[in-house]
Amino acid sequence: MLKNALILGLITAIGPFAIDMYLPALPAIGQDLNADTASVQASLMSFFIALGLGQLIYGPISDIYGRKKPLYFGMLLFAVCGIGCALATDINWLVGLRFFQGVGACAGGVIARAVVRDLHTGAEAAQLMSLLMLVFSISPILAPLVGSGIVAFGDWRTIFWVVTIGGVLGFFLVLFFLEESHPPSARISGNLRSILANYLDVLKDRHFLAMTLVGGFGMSSFMVFLSNSSFVFIEHYGLNPTQYSFAFSINAVSFFAVSQLNGYLSKRFGLLPLIRFGVFGFAATMISMFVVMAIGFNAWPVMSAFLFVGYGFLGLVVPVTAVLALENHGKNAGTASALMGTMQFTVATVAMLVSGSIFDGTALPMVGSIATCAAVGLTITLISLRTKSAPAVAE
Repeated sequence: MLKNALILGLITAIGPFAIDMYLPALPAIGQDLNADTASVQASLMSFFIALGLGQLIYGPISDIYGRKKPLYFGMLLFAVCGIGCALATDINWLVGLRFFQGVGACAGGVIARAVVRDLHTGAEAAQLMSLLMLVFSISPILAPLVGSGIVAFGDWRTIFWVVTIGGVLGFFLVLFFLEESHPPSARISGNLRSILANYLDVLKDRHFLAMTLVGGFGMSSFMVFLSNSSFVFIEHYGLNPTQYSFAFSINAVSFFAVSQLNGYLSKRFGLLPLIRFGVFGFAATMISMFVVMAIGFNAWPVMSAFLFVGYGFLGLVVPVTAVLALENHGKNAGTASALMGTMQFTVATVAMLVSGSIFDGTALPMVGSIATCAAVGLTITLISLRTKSAPAVAE
């Protein structure tokens, strides 16, 4: 289990690493390419859009041809586009190349979740998903620090050379160390009708939709923080890139540390009670943060303290909702994982667009958007998880 978690976590983290690592460089990119804040943020947005849409392709392909072949293509595309980003001389070229780099990067996330479902269900799946998140969480801890170091001693282009190396590394990890978890006997037919039928089958599962949206709004809150935090911390609060990297990374420490309790807690209390507790704690913390800051206590240490606690609760939510969403879709785990990822990234993209449209240079629009995502997730949980036991698991 540990080997699989390490490999799956690393290939999943390649995409987020390409985001988190260049966050401290966003202002520098704008200065170098003579681009305004909205244009620079578009390079982040295009990557997210590709992460969402590309999964719809990789999921069914992995159900038809196995998990490894699509990963080969994704890692190579990611690396090639990374070279293009490093050489970009125009913000529009950078935005376009980031889109195709995102198409390559999304292979890791969607297929990793499918592999987890191939191998385990229930508490064991929650444990493996949490171990995967542990490796995945290396990205928001180390990536901003590495990025700020590169910006301090080099330039933002070097960041893309580094992430290109990550794509090449991911390719060889899949080639030599990841075993195929979806053998030919378990694969589905490869015609368009069967692919659409599988997507329709997944969409009919209300439990899948509920768990996907709960996890999606939780992730959206973090994506809102991710897209706005560099401008809030650096330009509003006056932190330097290194200080910002530490302020950003501490939330990932909270997330992955708490997420490692999922295996133990789910075995003792059950997956659904764990979800209810995590979602309620997350929403209560983030809504309280907004209220406290709205009445005037808006120093960055106050905000950081609330975010640290809130994203700790989120560590109980994201891995377990992913497990529950895929529980009843063993035969088409790739398709279900793809639809889950696309829906969640769509929600996150809309949340980022809304938060960006109301951003005024202060922290309040960002924390208000985070609190709204948490409140919506809580509402869906209260409506959908009324029963005391989880639905039966379909093998």
